[in-house]
Amino acid sequence: MGIHFVPILLNASKLVGVLATLSVTANTIAFIRFRKKFLEPLDNPLDESAEDLATFDTDKNEDDGGFFFGLATAPAHVEDDLHDAWLEFAENDTADSNPRPSQQPPKGSRSKGGIEEPTLQYTVTKKGMKSLKMAMEAISRGFERFSEKEEEEECHNVAAWHNAHHPEERLRFWSDPDTELRLAKDTGITVFRMGVDWTRIMPEEPINGIPNSVNRAALEHYRWIIERVHAYGMRVMLTLFHHSLPPWAAAYGGWKHEKTVNYFLEFTKIAVENFAQLVDYWVTFNEPHVFAMLTYCAGAWPGGHPDLLEVATAAMPQGVFNHVMHWMAVAHSKAFDLIHEFSKNSSLNARVGIAHHVSFMRPYGLFDVPGAVLSNTMTLFPYIDSISDKLDFLGINYYGQEVLSAPGLKLVGNDEYSESGRAVYPDGLYRMLLKFHERYKHLNLPFIITENGVSDATDLIRRPYILEHLLAVRAAMNKGVQVLGYLFWTTSDNWEWADGYGPKFGLVAVDRPNNLARIPRPSYFLFSEGVWIFQFRGL
Repeated sequence: MGIHFVPILLNASKLVGVLATLSVTANTIAFIRFRKKFLEPLDNPLDESAEDLATFDTDKNEDDGGFFFGLATAPAHVEDDLHDAWLEFAENDTADSNPRPSQQPPKGSRSKGGIEEPTLQYTVTKKGMKSLKMAMEAISRGFERFSEKEEEEECHNVAAWHNAHHPEERLRFWSDPDTELRLAKDTGITVFRMGVDWTRIMPEEPINGIPNSVNRAALEHYRWIIERVHAYGMRVMLTLFHHSLPPWAAAYGGWKHEKTVNYFLEFTKIAVENFAQLVDYWVTFNEPHVFAMLTYCAGAWPGGHPDLLEVATAAMPQGVFNHVMHWMAVAHSKAFDLIHEFSKNSSLNARVGIAHHVSFMRPYGLFDVPGAVLSNTMTLFPYIDSISDKLDFLGINYYGQEVLSAPGLKLVGNDEYSESGRAVYPDGLYRMLLKFHERYKHLNLPFIITENGVSDATDLIRRPYILEHLLAVRAAMNKGVQVLGYLFWTTSDNWEWADGYGPKFGLVAVDRPNNLARIPRPSYFLFSEGVWIFQFRGL
């Protein structure tokens, strides 16, 4: 009887060999195609023999080919006296609002000058080792942190919020905007990116009519802050939705429902009617696909509460990701028309766009290509394609490179990393600008670097990071890409979403125990010097 199984086993072995060969061949072809599309060798459009490697014409208006420098922030990062979804999320001592409590950020593990700093540790899991919480930004890249200690840790949604001094004050930008604005102005920038918080302006669902749900005092105070920006000689780029969904909208499902589009339009209308004369650039949405993924697919941010079915089917064509992205695209398109209609009737020149998160994703090995292709397919172009006829500019938020390996992201030995685990790769910004320019050049669509920065408490990485990314922007411009401006993230260390006060993105350190005293880092002076130099010559 066993003799008859021999030919069957031989044939099965041959079939497995054929399938393995086909799999390797298919992945090899895919890898070659990926390399040709995304990793082809770069030429150098910069003249290295020139006295100045890069120049930016800051004397002209952007409409005439000019260029501006700026700094960026967001309400949830800096505003005090703000009871928004993020404050509720941070104050929650359990991880009930997050279905994945094992992926919560850590307490700071080092202290320097009273400022807590996160530690990134990447090791292989060993038997008997206990998984610890760490920075959400690092977790989202597939990194883990372990300890052989068995003691129990407190479980918080935002641990690096609970261990900070007066965390609810953030940076007091609401009660004292001048501290941040003075620091920004002294760098020489001409554009300041800020936002207005939807929850603050509409603290409750407008089921009884818009007039009864609007906080008029908040509107007047925001107008005063925007006027302060102008008083310091800076123009305003205003963001309407920056990862902060009102709790009352989250209660019914938020962007999974069409009525959120209507509420957002009412909010946009209120903002436009009150601030249009003071705003040069409008950003309707900041990184919509990041918000959709972390809120509605992963449940790592407040307001999503996905069930197991939504998580399992999130990436499918009819899954929650595409569903949410659809309504956010509709909301942007309608807001675009609303802003332009009001501006036209008021003889104003409105520029409306979004801030789109772009990272340079590449596969680590042969069998990681499908994952990298899927990630790029979902995040790079679909949302922009759906609203491309409703953009005056496309904002690019670029921080670095991500190397995909199996289900997560990999640390590559010869790459440089921020403290949050993101690889530093200035060429990626150059490559992405060329890719987006090639795709949308028929629309003559200009670009703005709406965010670019690095988490670096030591300030050793940040200084070359700034210079190298500015060279990448100049290189893209030399290849015909129209870039109107560059905004660095950010002025002072602040609340970084689910990572709390862990990551240090600021040009300026903040001594929280010492009444939020500001301590400019060397990169602050380098950035300031660079901005001033570009106004007269070049880099």
